[in-house]
Amino acid sequence: MQRIGVLFVCLGNICRSPTAHGIFQQKVQDAGFAELIDVDSAGTAAFHIGKAPDHRSVSAAGKRGYDLSRLRARQALAEDFHRYDYILAMDEHNLSSLRAIQPPDPRAQLSLFLDYAPDQPFREVPDPYYGGSRGFEVVLDLIEAAADGLLSDIQQRLHG
Repeated sequence: MQRIGVLFVCLGNICRSPTAHGIFQQKVQDAGFAELIDVDSAGTAAFHIGKAPDHRSVSAAGKRGYDLSRLRARQALAEDFHRYDYILAMDEHNLSSLRAIQPPDPRAQLSLFLDYAPDQPFREVPDPYYGGSRGFEVVLDLIEAAADGLLSDIQQRLHG
């Protein structure tokens, strides 16, 4: 069976997408799907390539039991559309940026990450970078909800 690849994308790959990466990776492991699902994250901009996630993201995620410390920022590439099955943007701006590099014959399904959390009042995961600590908690809540929905979708795909 071919592994399923999931790529989370935000602007700089230091707040939202590494948080989604760490949370989803933990949920995949806890569900016993680590051998079937590859998880990664990237940014649409090259601001922080090679850098660790924002310390506030690492701290907030750590308080909920998620480890982001080993993750490093990278930029999303056109080739990612052939490597992954799901490419999930955190907001409309990044979705638009991804559409601009999407090749004509992608393997990946491109969408907003919060499409997997239809009961949430938000369509986009807000960028907490310039806000206070509460913003990081909101991001965690939204990502946890969407991660559960995404995992359910993948489980149906694997067993369907």
